[in-house]
Amino acid sequence: MAQVFSLPASKRDRSGKGGARALRRDGKIPGIVYGGSDTPLQVAVPLKEVNLEHQKPGFFTHLYDLALPDGALRVLPREVQLDPVTDRPIHIDFMRYVKGSRVAVHVAVRFLDQDKSPGLKLGGVLNIVRHTVELLCPVDAIPDSISVSLDGREIGDSIHISAFKLPEGVTPVIRDRDFTVATVAAPTTMAEEEKTTAEATAEGAAADAAAAAPGGAEGAKGPGAGAGPGAAKGGEAAKGKAEPAKGGDAKGGGKGDKK
Repeated sequence: MAQVFSLPASKRDRSGKGGARALRRDGKIPGIVYGGSDTPLQVAVPLKEVNLEHQKPGFFTHLYDLALPDGALRVLPREVQLDPVTDRPIHIDFMRYVKGSRVAVHVAVRFLDQDKSPGLKLGGVLNIVRHTVELLCPVDAIPDSISVSLDGREIGDSIHISAFKLPEGVTPVIRDRDFTVATVAAPTTMAEEEKTTAEATAEGAAADAAAAAPGGAEGAKGPGAGAGPGAAKGGEAAKGKAEPAKGGDAKGGGKGDKK
């Protein structure tokens, strides 16, 4: 049997915004109890006590006895509405305890023996995919948390829900796959080095492929080599034509002077 905590409460007759404001002025917040075969019950609970309990780990997995004037009522907290500015509780929902029933609850996960993980010792990082796991539990046997050992876990390992030892009668709500809860990831520096190495390898392979392509390197040399001699011959031919013309001008000029 799970541990049962106590919470003072009283019944309330007024509902709506006016009644809620009046309760908050008195240091209380409105709540409702639903479930089971009875009709929903409107209650009022002290804000201070609710705020303290809500901040404790596992609040939504604990059973509470609401200390009403006509007797205790066992309930399970299901939802707390918070003020968007102060982040303090302004309304709370409870579910009636019904013996033998099962309820879906989000349970925290814990990772043990982190100092025994070779991957973490090498600088790896524990990447938690799910901080809580939704479990279907007997209402009187809800675990505060579930745990798994990281002993022997290497970089790149994944921790699935099947690695957790669940209490008797407790099953994951997700049953169609062995989902991942956490991974041991490589450190950032190692990931960057692997990325740089992969990029360099890809660039080298691309360069080798370009050099091995038919006519790749030879084609690049061909036009340049052909252009050189052709340009040189063209220059010589132009020079040879220019010289006779120059010589003729000089000769013709000399005859003219004699006459």
